[in-house]
Order: sequence, then structure tokens, then C-alpha cells
Amino acid sequence: MTFNLFEAAYFAEIMRAGIQSIPRGQVGAAQALGMTYLQVMGYIVLPQAFRNMLPVLLTQTIVLFQDTSLVYVLSITDFLGAASKVAQRDGRLVEMYLFAALVYFLMSFAASLLVRRLQRRIAIIR
Repeated sequence: MTFNLFEAAYFAEIMRAGIQSIPRGQVGAAQALGMTYLQVMGYIVLPQAFRNMLPVLLTQTIVLFQDTSLVYVLSITDFLGAASKVAQRDGRLVEMYLFAALVYFLMSFAASLLVRRLQRRIAIIR
């Protein structure tokens, strides 16, 4: 439960920072055009903020994926826990832990490459 609140706080902070990264002048201009608060947020602020926060959100998702191995400490079966059970059953601890580490590395590396590619694609040249 505490772990979920911890990660939720990170995601909330990323979203707050993304929304605050939009210049106040754009909000003022939209209000000068007669837009309501929901219209300003829906049409002006959130699309730009989402573009700013998407790479960071995806990076935090990769961190969350990597942290899933920590549930093994709580004796909850996950991928690492299953690998440990198979390793103990077959007596091949090194091979199974190396396999689990390789899977975590490959998935994290592939996801980080995708995030880097997306970041370059949506980058705003200033």
C-alpha cells in the first residue's frame, strides 16, 4: 500500500510540473478569448503539458517496472519470485537469476530506447 502511494506521489508531481510548465500568458490569452476553465485546460494547457511530461511519465513507468522485483522481498510471487522457485526446484540458481536479470534488462533497455526515440520526435526546438 505504501509503495503505491509513493509511486502515485511521483506521478502526481510529474503531472503538476507538466501543467505548470505552460506559460501563464497562454492561459490569460485563452481567458481573454472567453474560454471557460475546462476549455482552457482541455484545449490549451493539457495538450501542451502532456507533450512536456510524456517522456518523464514513461521513464517513471520503466522505474516502476524495475521496482516490481521488490515485491519478491514481501514473498509475493512475481517474475523474480517464480524464477527463484524454479531455481530452487531445479538447483540452478545462477542460471535462473541471470535469466531473470537479462529479461529485466532487455525490457528496460528496449523501453528506454523507445522513450528516447519518442522524446526526439516530440521535441520542440526553441
